[in-house]
Amino acid sequence: VQLVESGGGLVQAGGSLRLSCRASGMILSVFWSVNKEWYRQAPGKQRELVAKISSGGDIDYADSVKGRFTISKDNTRRTVDLQMNSLKPEDTAVYYCHMGAEGASNYWGQGTQVTVSS
Repeated sequence: VQLVESGGGLVQAGGSLRLSCRASGMILSVFWSVNKEWYRQAPGKQRELVAKISSGGDIDYADSVKGRFTISKDNTRRTVDLQMNSLKPEDTAVYYCHMGAEGASNYWGQGTQVTVSS
């Protein structure tokens, strides 16, 4: 299984980006069973959870992105996307996709850079 991320880039403050993470080689039953998350790590800071869809379908966001970011999944395509609107310079970070569950395999994407200019 490999998580392949796309969609990062450079955008001005107030702009939008859409990140996508495809679980290549993951069978559907496993995709259903894992939590699907986006993390980010800014320079000099710890990696933080940005958004999550649990295996049960519950969605949660970090307070800093609520109302601006939307996480979604597509079972057919085995993808989890992160729509990011009203971007701020403090959203600048490397964004990582993660899929996994306690007691099961965990997978990380390679990371995609998001840079928001002021």
